[in-house]
Amino acid sequence: MRSGYWQQVLAGGLRVPGDRPLDDLTAELTSMLGSPDPDERDATAYPALATWVGRGVYDDLLAGLGDGMAAGLRVGIGGRDGDTVFRRSFSALVLAECIDRDNAHRLLPGSRVLEWGDRLAGWFLREQDVRGFVPGKGWAHAVAHGADALGVLARSPHLGTPELTVLLDVMADRLTAPASGVLMAGEPDRMAAATMRVLRRNQVPITVLEPWVRRVTAVALDTSGPGDPYRRTADAEAYLRALHLQVALSPDQPACRADLLLVLVEALRRTNADLLRAGV
Repeated sequence: MRSGYWQQVLAGGLRVPGDRPLDDLTAELTSMLGSPDPDERDATAYPALATWVGRGVYDDLLAGLGDGMAAGLRVGIGGRDGDTVFRRSFSALVLAECIDRDNAHRLLPGSRVLEWGDRLAGWFLREQDVRGFVPGKGWAHAVAHGADALGVLARSPHLGTPELTVLLDVMADRLTAPASGVLMAGEPDRMAAATMRVLRRNQVPITVLEPWVRRVTAVALDTSGPGDPYRRTADAEAYLRALHLQVALSPDQPACRADLLLVLVEALRRTNADLLRAGV
């Protein structure tokens, strides 16, 4: 019954149904964000909520909707292989839509957006389920979705230099966070894209960026300890490469581009020293 109802809504161009209160519709869609069925989650609940936020349906209720999505970030946190990751991951995407709506129309006090930012960053660092595509259930992609949300947050006018610097530190911290495996579904690229949004604000100086890159480089070089060293270094290395690519080739460049490129090239020389030896 639920699927048939929402299929009609989708077919009607995602107009808000008039036969039920918006609160009831929102509660049902929020529940569907956590569904292991990608048709309910990816193809229905997320696009409906995102479209309605973008159309201003929630403008007078945006704070409450965002608070509900922030609460969803805590559902089942700490689990690695269960279905609760879908609720957390897709709550992050809808919360990003709420932040983006405020970015465009200044509907919320800065304190509310900063609180959501704290919630996003805390969840992003605590998330243990780093699966990308889950067979039979579709995309979980918590790290990628978290990076996307932090990238939207980076564009908020409520964030200044201190908060933007924290976002960079969150990216570096995520690369050192314990995980069940190497990030293999484009997450380093999405994290680099979020970082670019921080850099394009042109508020974090190279004197801060240089030691921050050195910190990520240290992670990519650390092969000490037991077990497979690749699992400890691969994510940071992939992130450095992705960030270098985007700083070098993106048409929308930050003011620090020239200096940052030199720093990134040196970082990649260090992390790829064996491959760059003469005669190799």
